[in-house]
Amino acid sequence: MLKKKGIYTLFAGLMILGLLLAGCSNESSGNESSQDAPAKKGNDLTVAVDANFISMDPHDTNDTLSGSAQRTMFQGLFGFGKDMEVVPVLAKDYKVNDDGTVYTFHLKEGITFHDGAPFNAEAVKVNIDRLANPDNHLKRHSLFAMVDSTEAVDEYTVKINLKKPFGAFINNLAHPAGRIISPKALKKYGDEVARNPVGTGPFKFKEWVPGDHLTVAKYDDYWEEDYPKVDKITFEPTPENGSRVAKLQTGAADFIYPVPPEQAKKIDGKNGIEVKAEPSIVVQYLAMNNRKEPFNDVKVRKAINLAINKEAFIKVVKSGFAKPLDSVIAPKTAFYSGQEVYKYNLEKAKQLLKEAGYADGFKTTVWGENNSTSMKGMQFIQQQLAEIGVEVEIVPMETGTMSEKIWSAKPNETELEMYYGGWSPSTGDADWGIRPLLGGKEAFPPQSYNTAYYSNDKVNELISKALLTADPKEREKYYAEMQKIIWDDAPWAFLSVDYTISGKKDYLKGVYLLPDGSLSTHDAKIEQ
Repeated sequence: MLKKKGIYTLFAGLMILGLLLAGCSNESSGNESSQDAPAKKGNDLTVAVDANFISMDPHDTNDTLSGSAQRTMFQGLFGFGKDMEVVPVLAKDYKVNDDGTVYTFHLKEGITFHDGAPFNAEAVKVNIDRLANPDNHLKRHSLFAMVDSTEAVDEYTVKINLKKPFGAFINNLAHPAGRIISPKALKKYGDEVARNPVGTGPFKFKEWVPGDHLTVAKYDDYWEEDYPKVDKITFEPTPENGSRVAKLQTGAADFIYPVPPEQAKKIDGKNGIEVKAEPSIVVQYLAMNNRKEPFNDVKVRKAINLAINKEAFIKVVKSGFAKPLDSVIAPKTAFYSGQEVYKYNLEKAKQLLKEAGYADGFKTTVWGENNSTSMKGMQFIQQQLAEIGVEVEIVPMETGTMSEKIWSAKPNETELEMYYGGWSPSTGDADWGIRPLLGGKEAFPPQSYNTAYYSNDKVNELISKALLTADPKEREKYYAEMQKIIWDDAPWAFLSVDYTISGKKDYLKGVYLLPDGSLSTHDAKIEQ
């Protein structure tokens, strides 16, 4: 791994470091010293991940990692293929009325939940009604707030009525939040269903020891023939990068993600390890609380953007496995519109701070996750902003603490000043890349994820217009305009579009990361 002094003395050695890292790419390294790894024993799979799981309730989850574990147990009417294309899962087909407000779905038959309850129209109704009810205070309510009512027409036909047309509704149903929970389990466990997940997926819940492991086991009555192909999957939270890599090297884990960028080329091709890196739709950003001084001044926010060298950020923090972020969403997201990147310019940044009344800089804090890669990113930002007199205190947090301090805090009570994080719009659509993060007061935590506490009346109007039409050309026009406005308002420091980087043993097939950073194990199999 990069040594810590590579961060703390960044500028002294940046030219040398840049040369060392310039060759990083998303291609395999072609290591010549490949070593044969010991043969895999048994048919169980171990996956090491970089953080703890928060919830196994897909309706009340706001992190991609928890959603990845949930995917083994739950399914929705629709899902996403390898390239984020919408595919039917529990639905056979659907039709929509002319004004786009009534969706009728025909469901697959003969499917049961892990507790024996039948999957049918009533089960879908129970789930959609749960999500659509604001009184349930579910984290993913906003994805289904447009639902007016749900009707079980017959055993395998369900009708969903919307309050008004919503252009991205099928994409929302394909989102991880649209996964269907057993109504029997919802009734039995109530809020505790988050620790007692019951779905229709290929694996059923076995055990969860927070901070140590989560295990799912093969569901013998799974509805797809010849699936699953492995007997058990154990997820092991391993936040420290070196420990996670060591598990893969020793065979204690069969698959890890993310692979720390600085280790990717070093381990690829050795000990039977294959590393894969691909462009994603995951954006990395630094949100600034637009309601708090000094970040309520756009000059300060633009100064922060100009003071961060995005190319250096990618080389040092991402080891080359990223591209500069040139909009609020990534190029692979539907209706993306690129902007002119804020170029590194310390003198202009200092001038803007002076004009805003902060010629001598100011003190602030940045909150973020406590894993190794996030720490490196925050340390980089700390060093960069010091060059313009901004003194940044890093406050790393475990995921549970972040959930309480950020996602549960009321807007007038939050202590958040800056937040270092990432987002993947897991609908594949611009709506979910923009609305929950920058969609005005309705998106402020705890309702949604607008950690910039950003609200622009024109942007809010354009978001509404884009949702009221299913015409792609109209939606493209609205999203292009709003992306330009947001870019000029600079509620974030726009950092990078990350690559997904995973590592696996060469005997493991069919496990991969989607562009949104989530994991698919549906086709997992072990070949000796």
